[in-house]
Amino acid sequence: MDKLSVFIALTGLAVLLQASVLVAMYLAMRKSGERFEELATEFKTKLLPRLEQSQEMLVEMRPKLEVIVDNLEGATTLFRSQIERVDATVTDAVDRARLQIIRGDELLTRTMDRVEQTTEMVQKTVVSPVRQISGLMQGITVGLEFLFAARRRNGRRGERTPVPQDEMFI
Repeated sequence: MDKLSVFIALTGLAVLLQASVLVAMYLAMRKSGERFEELATEFKTKLLPRLEQSQEMLVEMRPKLEVIVDNLEGATTLFRSQIERVDATVTDAVDRARLQIIRGDELLTRTMDRVEQTTEMVQKTVVSPVRQISGLMQGITVGLEFLFAARRRNGRRGERTPVPQDEMFI
């Protein structure tokens, strides 16, 4: 066999192989096409009516949904305004309470300062002089007792009564 015959035989074999691949592809495509047609028919018969019903329901419900959305928007706006009012009220109450606490603290501080000043003034003007007078009175009392006791002793015995200081230096 010569080379030309071998080449022709190989080319024929390649053409036959290509033709068989093309026939297999045609059959596979035809089968896939049939399956797609079945799916399309099933889609048209089963899903398309349900989609149409869903669309009709959405068309019917749209006004109701719009009312619901409008109501929610109004309620949200009202709720926000109420929250702002409550916040303003609470803030005002906290500020007033803070001011009252500060005023009470200042009042208490001033009162305590005045009590301390009054205590010092009473100490200087009343207690110190009373102590001094008390000390003076005790000194006078002790001196008078000493004098009266010495006269009594001298009057009875006629002798001199020893002074307590003299007794210490024995």
